[in-house]
Amino acid sequence: MKVDRSFYRDATELAELIRTRQMSSVEVVRAHLDRIDEVDPRLNAVVTVLAEQALAAARAADESVAAGAPLGPLHGVPFTVKDALDVAGVVTTRGSTLFRDHVATADATAVARLRAAGAIPLAKTNLPEFSYWTETDNLLVGRCDNPWDGERTPGGSSGGESAAIAAGMSPLGLGSDVAISVRGPAHDTGIVALKATRGRIPITGHWPEVPRRYWHVGPMARSVRDIATALRVLSGPDGADGEVRHAPPHTDPPKEMAGLRVGRLIEPGFGPVDAEVAATVSAAADALRDIGCTVEPAPLETLETIDGTELSATLFTAETVPYFRRAAAGREAELHTVIQRTLTAREVALDDYIAAQQRVEKLSSLFAEYFERYDALLCPVCPVPAQSSVRCSPSTSSGMTRCCAPYAPYRPSPMRGRRSVSGTRRYRRAASCAPPCRSTSPVCPRCRCRSGRAATICRSASSSSPAGSTRRPSCVWARHWSRSAPSATAPPTSPAADPSHDVRAGTLRHDRRYRGRRLVGTADAMSTSRR
Repeated sequence: MKVDRSFYRDATELAELIRTRQMSSVEVVRAHLDRIDEVDPRLNAVVTVLAEQALAAARAADESVAAGAPLGPLHGVPFTVKDALDVAGVVTTRGSTLFRDHVATADATAVARLRAAGAIPLAKTNLPEFSYWTETDNLLVGRCDNPWDGERTPGGSSGGESAAIAAGMSPLGLGSDVAISVRGPAHDTGIVALKATRGRIPITGHWPEVPRRYWHVGPMARSVRDIATALRVLSGPDGADGEVRHAPPHTDPPKEMAGLRVGRLIEPGFGPVDAEVAATVSAAADALRDIGCTVEPAPLETLETIDGTELSATLFTAETVPYFRRAAAGREAELHTVIQRTLTAREVALDDYIAAQQRVEKLSSLFAEYFERYDALLCPVCPVPAQSSVRCSPSTSSGMTRCCAPYAPYRPSPMRGRRSVSGTRRYRRAASCAPPCRSTSPVCPRCRCRSGRAATICRSASSSSPAGSTRRPSCVWARHWSRSAPSATAPPTSPAADPSHDVRAGTLRHDRRYRGRRLVGTADAMSTSRR
């Protein structure tokens, strides 16, 4: 029997197949809904499925094709949304029991723009509480696992999005990034993600909103060309996000790849790096040389003296902790351990905050000078491949200690190990893309360019990852349930084994790991049947 694997086609190909009537949008949406049914019970990447709404939109999309109406670049293609971004009429949980019944009244700007391009919201995806950890785990629906290996993390905070895309549940998604939250999950699951220059894509409709100048909404996909299409659709001011520039970014065409000047940096600028990660970056460098780029080591000595994670701890704590305290006032006991510990952080002194801002300015000058000499920077996303989830999820004090172990040779803590590589580049606000690359593990190199040159970075990323996106996770490993709460029983291995669990129903998924309760979204738009 022929198996329909259309769920592994990228968004660009699916849009073309729908436009030319080789496939219908209904067929594409149903294929992805079936894929969610098949693999998500093992992954826990999806929080809410919008089955009925997606199929209704797909039928309307097919009618537009039949009528010869003008079609957008993503017409009829489904996409998923990190559950920190609003979809009108749908619960936005923000990964927290505090917002389990929060129904959005309007689409986030990024969601609205993908809709306007013809794309169809399919599902909301898992995340850590308040999008504030490098592991995707929360007390509402539990931990999301990596489709390559169920014992490993898909990263965070856009880990549900990266797992869904890697597993074929979605061809395209929206994530968000304040530290490493689209690029790290892309690295951990072998997909593509883009953190565009701040000022290109509005974050309107995303929570949290602070620190506003550092949050980014970014597209995630399995091909660089999908990322480039999404960037064109998502970019531009919306009249609400004051950080987005009203003047257009650089309009000159991207440089030809032949002759592009690329600096390669692995060590020591970002500390010790795992051998497999270093080999992946080197392979990407070889691929760029093969097409005529000039690639050479580009040490940044000053970078070795600046720890981006320490800057994050100072700048983020000063703004985020008071913001979270107001949101959780009186309900602190309902928070995940990570957020509870975050709220105990000491108040940042004004002198420390100013010193951190001055170091950010120093970093900006460093990279401004660097990009006068080079067109792009090729470097790791993270110092190590995806790590064990039990080590990354500090649900208990012992878990917090265990999560430090795999990073010991690289940094004093996992947060520093994962974020120090990305943290120093965040403050330049430049474009940064994590493309897939052929490797034993699903790790990614990183391509980065000067502010506003996202077209150049997309071309560099595409050239540095030849055939890298053709590997697929099997999603057939056995689930381990050692992290269940003492009162919880082992959950069913499939939806059919539990009549109360139906991911097609448009309901918020029940909590399997912590309380075993079924949580139902309150939005009227929620459906009761897929067909």
